[in-house]
Amino acid sequence: MDNSPSVLMMIGAFLLVLGPLVVLHELGHYLVGRLFGVRADAFAVGFGKELAGWTDKRGTRWKLCALPLGGYVQFAGDMNAASVPDPALAEASREELRGTFQGAKLWQRSLIVLAGPLMNLFVAVAIFAAFNMAYGVPTASPEVGGFSDNSPAKVAGLKEGDRIVAIDGNRIETFFDIAERVTLNPGKTVTVTYERAGRETSVPIKLLTDVQFDQFGNELRRGLLGVRSAGVKFEPVGPVGAVATGFDQSIGIMRTMVEGLRQIITGQRSVEELGGPIKIAKYSGERLSLGWLEFVSFAALISINLAFINLLPIPTLDGGHLVFYAAEAVRRKPLGARSQEWAFRTGLAFVLALMLFVTLNDIASLPIFGR
Repeated sequence: MDNSPSVLMMIGAFLLVLGPLVVLHELGHYLVGRLFGVRADAFAVGFGKELAGWTDKRGTRWKLCALPLGGYVQFAGDMNAASVPDPALAEASREELRGTFQGAKLWQRSLIVLAGPLMNLFVAVAIFAAFNMAYGVPTASPEVGGFSDNSPAKVAGLKEGDRIVAIDGNRIETFFDIAERVTLNPGKTVTVTYERAGRETSVPIKLLTDVQFDQFGNELRRGLLGVRSAGVKFEPVGPVGAVATGFDQSIGIMRTMVEGLRQIITGQRSVEELGGPIKIAKYSGERLSLGWLEFVSFAALISINLAFINLLPIPTLDGGHLVFYAAEAVRRKPLGARSQEWAFRTGLAFVLALMLFVTLNDIASLPIFGR
């Protein structure tokens, strides 16, 4: 029986998850810009031809564009949607720069740029905090409560009651830390340090490679140590504890993304794992078909993805702008207009090439092409 959602549901879910997250990302830029007196010429959801829009009393054009794969805020003084500084303002006076992005102080420009990714991070934290308040925070000690079949940990000499305290030198505080350290490393040999009767012992263990398929046919490949928890409890928390834990959960997911990207770059993982808009639409529809809680959890994951991707040090992305501002802080003056223009062109070409690659990757993974 085919449980896959319809194409219409996938498109609707895609717009429902990406649209609000893009708006909130750009709203972060916009609000902090307004806080520092920087005028916004345009606030766009999507790219390309304008489908609908209006101009507010501050002169900002709010518009919905044809290609719903992002958005932008174009501040006064920007030459285009990529926030390339207008070269015509290179020799402008301080008075002429008033209200423009280039007229803001360096630390203000940095905060305006950083506000977008931070907004996405805060959205994820808020979602996780709401779940933590509603259901409690899952807790489990790193004590071995049992073993799976063909457990490499059991073969290595671990016993029930042992407490895993480190993996490859990284301290383990909870049972969930174990999954973070092994999931992305199927087949890898790791050094596991465990405590028994007050004494610590370290042993090398080759992780299992576990391959499963979910109800939609998506392949799930992960590394397993082959141990089970002694028990998971859900502890009630107040608002402060829920937010603090939500932040820890979000940062943990971002660490996993960093490690996954590192493995792809170094060839340890296949580039087929990179996903573009088609995969996002597919997974959005699947999560929505499982219920709103699954869908909202997925939205939190996508929000963290947006924060992470935008912080990459690539010109045209927020991280690239922050690199320019770091260079400006060191040099005590901005990079030359020509240098910035070429950097932005190179960054844009890279981003477009990557988008094309992941989209083709998505198409190639569709069932009609087989696996």
